[in-house]
Amino acid sequence: MGILGVIGGSGLYELEELKNIEEIQVDTPFGRPSDVLIKGELHGKPVIFLPRHGKNHRIPPSDVNYRANIYALKVAGVRKILSVSAVGSMREEIRPGDMVIVSQFIDRTSGRKSTFFTDNIVAHVSFADPVCKKLSEILYNVSKKIRERTHRDATYICINGPQFSTRAESHLYRSWGVDIIGMTNLPEAKLAREAGICYATLALATDYDCWREADDVNAFDVVKIIKQNVETAKKIVIELLDNLTFEECECQHSLDYALLTNKDVVPEETWERLKPIIDK
Repeated sequence: MGILGVIGGSGLYELEELKNIEEIQVDTPFGRPSDVLIKGELHGKPVIFLPRHGKNHRIPPSDVNYRANIYALKVAGVRKILSVSAVGSMREEIRPGDMVIVSQFIDRTSGRKSTFFTDNIVAHVSFADPVCKKLSEILYNVSKKIRERTHRDATYICINGPQFSTRAESHLYRSWGVDIIGMTNLPEAKLAREAGICYATLALATDYDCWREADDVNAFDVVKIIKQNVETAKKIVIELLDNLTFEECECQHSLDYALLTNKDVVPEETWERLKPIIDK
């Protein structure tokens, strides 16, 4: 049986409904993940939960060890990842409190380590469609069942943070066709693709960023909406598990034609470090 990994964003630091809980401390070649992995069962099905910012929200977006997080989930047996993330809305029709299923990303981050392939080894994975289509389709259907105001096929722009956007930036991003704005999901999506893990984003709209003159975003107002959204997100996680299957997916073959470096010239310690990623 496959395992679903859930990465919890702002406000989602635990899944209280988990049974038979086991804490797993993973030390990876890339450092420690944001927190211990919480393994348990929901409706009799295995789940591994990881709070992206650590318990009590102590790690800012630019300091999250994304490589360690995805590597730890991979070695723990996770085959599909549901990433739950608070976002700002860049569209009038996406209201605070709405659920959004992402299909595309734009990268406005800098300095983040978002590949496993360094130190004399190179891989170029296909990333035209950066999320798992099958998982995202199931996620949309179950989210729509729980929260009628669920949007699909959204474009997520990922910024460094931790500051919110300037008004000029907010208007610029809207002109690019962006639907939502966040600070975390793109490095996860890139690394999950390299690791051969299916990845989908459930984005929780909390605000209108600052493009609407009367609605400048602030953390106090965001937290109020987050608390409402998180309860909905937990119901969606349970419903997703009840509808999830773990058949073969093209995401698991992302490295089939991506490695360019001859194995003979790759340092042995690099190869050993990447064995859980290059598992074929």
